[in-house]
Amino acid sequence: MGKKVAVINDLSGFGRCSLTAAISVLSAMGVQACPLPTAVLSAQTGYEDYHCVSLTEEMEQFRRSWEKMEARFDGIYTGFAADEEQIGHMIHIAETFHKKKAFLLVDPIMGDHGYKFDIFSIEFCRKMRELAKMADIVTPNLTELCILTDTDYRMIENMTDEKHLLTVIRQLAENLRKDGPRTVVVTGIQFCDNEDGIQKMGNLAVTGKETHLAAFPYVGGSYSGTGDLFASVLTGGLARGENLKSMMELAGSFIEKAITDAVKEEIPRNDGVEYEKYLHMLMK
Repeated sequence: MGKKVAVINDLSGFGRCSLTAAISVLSAMGVQACPLPTAVLSAQTGYEDYHCVSLTEEMEQFRRSWEKMEARFDGIYTGFAADEEQIGHMIHIAETFHKKKAFLLVDPIMGDHGYKFDIFSIEFCRKMRELAKMADIVTPNLTELCILTDTDYRMIENMTDEKHLLTVIRQLAENLRKDGPRTVVVTGIQFCDNEDGIQKMGNLAVTGKETHLAAFPYVGGSYSGTGDLFASVLTGGLARGENLKSMMELAGSFIEKAITDAVKEEIPRNDGVEYEKYLHMLMK
């Protein structure tokens, strides 16, 4: 039997993100993506103009239908939720299928660069913490890690020294782990390497037993969908039974190549990276 993952995320016409990214990555990794769209957008929300159709009312119908089918998943991967009610549906879906030996990976999309996205309320963040507690793996960026742990982002925003920054992030991740998620993988950490002075971008996994930093030279630019690509590669790797370290290294190499091309070609950040040409890296 092939591996299956329920992917609960939005579908954006432009931006190379969310379900568009997840379906292509998981397919390349030999894993069937079973999408449950939370919303359908003409373009991701970074664009000046976009049309969004929320599918909140349909999410419970999906869950009921899958339950009647006696569907079984190897994993559940949650991404963008349009409101707190949708997180409630994600929790219900996780409760239904997580117990049947499916792992739960939560990408807690709430903000970036020190700011919470305007569309999300305090109640939204509270519900996201509730979902994160249920997860086997949570993949927050630094802003989201601060939101999940009630930490002032200003405490870390000016830290560039590798040792001090990673020590603080590791402690915040451990604080989050106390509430439930077994593994926290903090994404998009920019720092200056203490040994060679090179600016790097890395992802830090904290599991309780160990920590692992997968870092690559920072080539500049911030692009739509790179977090989705990273979480999708981890999801595919978990479904294939591979270890977290190797998947982090693979995801980093895959995304680094796509970002390098995007910077060279001066692709607008909202368009996302042209990762499709590197999907072969994910195939077994």
